[in-house]
Amino acid sequence: MKIATIVARVLLGLIFVVFGSNAFLRFLPMPPPPPNLAGDFMKVFFASGYVYVIGAMQLLGGLLLLFGRFVPLGLTILAAIIFNIWVFNLLMAPEGFPPALIVTVLELFLLWRYRGAFTGLVSN
Repeated sequence: MKIATIVARVLLGLIFVVFGSNAFLRFLPMPPPPPNLAGDFMKVFFASGYVYVIGAMQLLGGLLLLFGRFVPLGLTILAAIIFNIWVFNLLMAPEGFPPALIVTVLELFLLWRYRGAFTGLVSN
């Protein structure tokens, strides 16, 4: 189980480091925004500069998972981002569910493995 935890931690960390870095470096090609509500949302997201805030938080959370030092903090940061990914896909772009499902499964597995760090939040 320890190896599965390391694999999940590194995989989730790499996903968010790559996509968080892409907000700044633009090394992954971006398709044109769709002509619907999701496209309008993405245009505002980029025009406002909010993409840099989210990219920085993805990068930070991913690096914390990769370094393995503050994994619970990284999981907490990424949980908020994953929640927003789900909301975006539920309301505007349902075609993005497969990647959302993958990161959610990895996140939930890691939350379960590091549940001891979160007992103060959920116990009375």
